[in-house]
Amino acid sequence: MLSEGPSEKSLVPAPIYEGMKSGKIVRFEELSRCPGEIQDTLLSILSDRVLHIPELNGEENVLFAKQGFNIIATSNTRDRGTNEMSSALKRRFNFETVRPISSISEEQVLVEREMERLLKQANVPAKLPQDLTEILVTCFHELRNSKTISGKALEPLSSTLSTAEAVSVGFSAVLHAYYYDEGKINAGHIVSNMLGSGVKDSVEDLKK
Repeated sequence: MLSEGPSEKSLVPAPIYEGMKSGKIVRFEELSRCPGEIQDTLLSILSDRVLHIPELNGEENVLFAKQGFNIIATSNTRDRGTNEMSSALKRRFNFETVRPISSISEEQVLVEREMERLLKQANVPAKLPQDLTEILVTCFHELRNSKTISGKALEPLSSTLSTAEAVSVGFSAVLHAYYYDEGKINAGHIVSNMLGSGVKDSVEDLKK
């Protein structure tokens, strides 16, 4: 860059550049957390399949996307208003809202399966007992919906408690018990690992 100035040789390709060049799908995480200037660059990329690089000269300053390129973007509905997408950008996406699993039993099956996979990868010959897994999933369900199973109202948390976080809490609880408590897993391991998920967005949630 210092010796030759802007050139294709000094270009550091970003994931979108690579995806356009090779015709692959690109995943764009947390789109609504990106500044508006970054979001605006996606307009020509999504509508015309063209990326302009003004620093380069000649044919090098335009990249045309190959067949197969597209973008899958994610955004948390709780982040709405952080960096609101423009109407123009919204028109260039198809929206799919993924809602939390409403059935505790179905969520428990998923959590058990994913915990088993992670523990197998970590070479940890242990698992979270079924009754503790049910407690974990039920707690997440109640906190997420701000209501107990019996119908009693709870104060809503600032955090979004996802199924993936339930898996992470259960996995961490098993690891803690396996390495530090002779493999004896109890509800205390669940609670201590849940606190981080519950207060990640606001320490005030700890009081709730």
